Amino acid sequence: MLDFPRWKVATIWTVLALLCALAIPTFLPESMTANWPFHPRVNKGLDLAGGSYLMLEADTQDLANTRIEAMRDQIQGTMRNGTPRIDIGDISTRNNQISFMLRNPAQVDAARERLLGITGGGAGMTGQREWDIQVVDGSRFVLTPTQAGLNQAIKTAMEDATDVVRRRIDALGTREPTIVRQGDNRILVQVPGLQNPQQLKDLLGKTARLEFKLVDTTANPADVAKGIAPIGSQILPYPGSRDGSPVSVVKRTAVITGDMVADARQGFDQQTNAPNVQITFNGVGGNRFARVTQANVGKPFAVVVDNQVVSVANINEPILGGSAVINGGFTVESANQLAIALRSGKLSINLKVIEESTVGPELGADSIRAGILACSVAVALVMAFMFLTYGRFGAYANLAVVINVFVILGVLALISGTLTLPGIAGFVLTIGTAVDANVLINERIREERRRGRSVVQAVELGYKEASRTIFEANMTHFISGAIMFVLGSGPVRGFAVVLLIGIVTSVFTAVTFTRMLVALWIRREKPKTINI
Repeated sequence: MLDFPRWKVATIWTVLALLCALAIPTFLPESMTANWPFHPRVNKGLDLAGGSYLMLEADTQDLANTRIEAMRDQIQGTMRNGTPRIDIGDISTRNNQISFMLRNPAQVDAARERLLGITGGGAGMTGQREWDIQVVDGSRFVLTPTQAGLNQAIKTAMEDATDVVRRRIDALGTREPTIVRQGDNRILVQVPGLQNPQQLKDLLGKTARLEFKLVDTTANPADVAKGIAPIGSQILPYPGSRDGSPVSVVKRTAVITGDMVADARQGFDQQTNAPNVQITFNGVGGNRFARVTQANVGKPFAVVVDNQVVSVANINEPILGGSAVINGGFTVESANQLAIALRSGKLSINLKVIEESTVGPELGADSIRAGILACSVAVALVMAFMFLTYGRFGAYANLAVVINVFVILGVLALISGTLTLPGIAGFVLTIGTAVDANVLINERIREERRRGRSVVQAVELGYKEASRTIFEANMTHFISGAIMFVLGSGPVRGFAVVLLIGIVTSVFTAVTFTRMLVALWIRREKPKTINI
């Protein structure tokens, strides 16, 4: 137990020195370490660094309307393109229902079979269908979305939205954001270090539903002024229109959608140097864009984002390169935000901010000062107690405590961990309990000396017998911390991270490191008695 060859001593000192060195950049200004090739740093959480807090709520009614619109288009395509063709009248979407009339009542059974194929099976584990299908008067179908189907759609949309929100925030370059679901239709977002919540709101509030649609040039201006669009077309706002018209009439069916975009970047127009958004399509989107532009040379098409026309361009020639440019009177910031939104994926459900706040760095600075004071007091009292109680062995334990503080910070910096106010509490708790192992060891050595053991035997048995108890006790602590880390979020998880790291490092420094120091002292001094 007390045999420490030179290679083991060198390894322990090297590991501890490297971990302590990793903690140094955390204490230096970022401007000083910015040009260092490697400068790990402990990130500060929202409560320490300040930042933005948002509570987002999903617009479930808009999702319900979107499902109805999507089902209407799917019904039209299924009835028209199937074999045999089933002719239907105009489709109504009033009162949150879809209804349409068959021109040939003899096709009711065939129409029902096709509807069963596109309206989905059971909603989750409920066993209920997503849509209720009824036949009225022998030839009219009425489709009503069920509550179970809507709940399943909301659940899926919220899972997708949480992932999209995370990708968009990561694209801002922030570290350790907190993004968690709250209830069935809310998302909590905390972004440390971001002092501009409006930028975050603009980015997260953008659905980024990108569509390329052909412009309907046959629309009657008089009807458009009254809000009447031709069949198969729709009127959308167009604030950037060159001719001063606030709206544009486009075909209802999109030829290109956002899920066909492989990449999007903010760029500049080569002629005017105006900011724009340069997008690249995936294989499916590139082929479809090529076919559409080949078939519609000389016709205008519109770029639509979130049901608003951002630009209209004329197809002068087929576009075969699999890329396109969106010009719409952007600023550099707005173009960059749209590019982030497009490449991170569209939100399948609209999110609105229902609660927001900004935590200033001044409050965080006060918390840091209080935390440093608490840590200093804890270290001072623990060290004084250990030295007065155990003498030399207490001094070794105190050295282990000081090194343990830097090792914890070094490990946090290495994994780019985030320190929060509860994390500081975990830090203080770890310091307070870091000497528990040394107390057990020292008391066991005392007991062995009282039994008449020699110095070497007492120290060896003290470390050997106490180590089992130490590892068992810390294992229970580790299990508790692991449960908090897995099941917790935000402050609870921050506390658990520091606690778990502290448990591992404190056992190493309190047992292995102090045992090495004691072994080296005994080998050098060969004491006949010890004052412990």
